[in-house]
Amino acid sequence: MQTASDKDETSLPVLLARIADALDRLAPPSAPSPDLSGADAFTWHAEGRRLVPVPRVNRVELPLLQGVMRQRDTLLENTRRFADGLPANNALLWGARGMGKSSLVKAVHATIAEERPGVLALVEIHREDIPSLPELLNLLRSSDRRFVLYCDDLSFDHDDAAYKSLKAVLDGGIEGRPDNVVFYATSNRRHLMSRDMIENERSTAINPHESVEEKVSLSDRFGLWLGFHNCDQPTFFAMIEGYADRFGLDVPVERLRAEAIEWSMTRGSRSGRVAWQFIQDLAGRLGKRLD
Repeated sequence: MQTASDKDETSLPVLLARIADALDRLAPPSAPSPDLSGADAFTWHAEGRRLVPVPRVNRVELPLLQGVMRQRDTLLENTRRFADGLPANNALLWGARGMGKSSLVKAVHATIAEERPGVLALVEIHREDIPSLPELLNLLRSSDRRFVLYCDDLSFDHDDAAYKSLKAVLDGGIEGRPDNVVFYATSNRRHLMSRDMIENERSTAINPHESVEEKVSLSDRFGLWLGFHNCDQPTFFAMIEGYADRFGLDVPVERLRAEAIEWSMTRGSRSGRVAWQFIQDLAGRLGKRLD
């Protein structure tokens, strides 16, 4: 026979309260609000919905980037305006592999951060975390700082719908991009889609033109398109000699160029990445540190 106290213990409101308490204990604790003034660079971890400070960014100094002067000046000016609170464009850096696209983004950020300490932060978001972009923007929206949101090697394959959420965030959503955020992306593809993917849309869609336009319109959300192309031999030499001078690698120019040509031939290409890899090999053989 149940007593009155037993009935109280099994009443619906009491049971619901117990269930709610149990769920609260099982739920993970809320992530602490990030200290957005604690670093000049962060990486976004979508799984934990958290921003992790980057104490030291892996980057190349801006004057060492050769063969991309027009791209450098354009991106630097756009970023300066943004840091000053003026209108600025999202930027897509596209083109040849290893020609300094991601290096330029990081070098420009470092230059502005030195000119205007504490004003501008770099936040890297990985390609696979693009669907969590609205949550990241909500974290950044209320900050007094300005942020360059950066995604390296951005591209989309067939049946990948993440590009739709990126389109909405960059330009077409109700809230849109916060005034204190600009989006920079690098890609080997001008329209962020593979040529095979675009051709497949043309061949299978009921209205091929409309289908292709919908796919490639993502790149239209970037006001700046900065193209990067394979470098010629004089530019490759300028890269090598700039690095050698910066790091005090005392090698005669004739020998430096001859070894650089041999190195590029073994790699089958000339680029900023190949030049840096050669310099690392040369410095190692000379017993020099690249500090």
